[in-house]
Amino acid sequence: MENFNFYAPTYFAFGKDKELEVGQLVKRFGGTKVLIHYGGGSVVRSGLLDRVTQALTDENIAYLTLGGAMPNPRSGLVYEGIELCKREAIDFVLAVGGGSAIDSAKAIAAGAVYDGDFWDFYEGKPVTHALPIGTILTISAAGSEGSPDSVITKEEGMFKRGASGEAFRPVFSILNPALTLTLPAYQTACGITDMMAHLYERYLTNTKNVEVTDRMIEGLLLALITEGKKAIDNPDDYESRANLMWAGMMAHNNSCGVGRSQDWASHDIEHELSAEYDCAHGAGLAVVMPAVFTYNLSHNVMRFAQIAVRVWGCQMDFEHPERTAKAGIEAFRQFLISIGMPKNFDELGGKVADIEKMAHNACYGNGRGGYVGGFVPLAEADVAAIYRMML
Repeated sequence: MENFNFYAPTYFAFGKDKELEVGQLVKRFGGTKVLIHYGGGSVVRSGLLDRVTQALTDENIAYLTLGGAMPNPRSGLVYEGIELCKREAIDFVLAVGGGSAIDSAKAIAAGAVYDGDFWDFYEGKPVTHALPIGTILTISAAGSEGSPDSVITKEEGMFKRGASGEAFRPVFSILNPALTLTLPAYQTACGITDMMAHLYERYLTNTKNVEVTDRMIEGLLLALITEGKKAIDNPDDYESRANLMWAGMMAHNNSCGVGRSQDWASHDIEHELSAEYDCAHGAGLAVVMPAVFTYNLSHNVMRFAQIAVRVWGCQMDFEHPERTAKAGIEAFRQFLISIGMPKNFDELGGKVADIEKMAHNACYGNGRGGYVGGFVPLAEADVAAIYRMML
């Protein structure tokens, strides 16, 4: 295990009706004038936005609203939010929604206290200051409610890039599983896939002797398999939704990733797909991950064999461990298909003619020097070959 520092100070309020405490929490963390940032109309139609604004009013906290955050959140709305925060002297940003609204809110919060272009943070500039951020989660998926990360798509060129910094960690996050009961099965499945990706990206490590975090990751994956199927089959199952919601946060606040190298090749490769075709991030990951894992299999067969046995219940073939490793990857792929995820590049709307461009952008975007991946460094030709495997 490697040396590490870990500090994750987000205050979590978990359970039914916890959104009613939002006014008290904003006040507790110093907010006096709030920008409420949310996505589409479901937050309004469900009455959630009304409950939030009433809770703020009850605590005499002023607020403004900015809706319109969409999947693969766009830079244009971030610029609008930054200008609004600066003009109206906003001192707290509250995201109501899923990972897209939260990621967009984080970008707004950083840009509101920065004199330059917020996109600098998505080209490698460290995020050290931001307005305090709170969240009310409505989709279990991205884990942004507990993480220091944000991903935004720049509309000029449609570049999808990430930024990270401790200033991006929400000061509080409200997690009410009941808010996810009405999610369509496809969105639920995309969320499950994204959570599993966050765990696999940490599991694929070159660091030795990380049994504690290995077991944490394996346990969360097992929970996602069982609880995910329950939520797909019975959308009104509050308990399965509760388990998914907490698993999503645990998968990405990095408690499972400390003291070990991490990969993130699948995410970097997928970001080009969702930027190019505007597909759901989880759907893109469902196609990308099995291809990446198969391509990287020979680098450490036993790591793939270990997760195949411990998580997917495969029989260990000690004479031919690569057979066990491949069986685990196939079991993972079949699970994703069973919950409604796409199988190949074509189902995402992908075009063969775009492969070389996407491979180049993956390897050189976001300040990268021609490679992606911390498990196996993948060059442009490798990434293009992985895209072709997805055909």
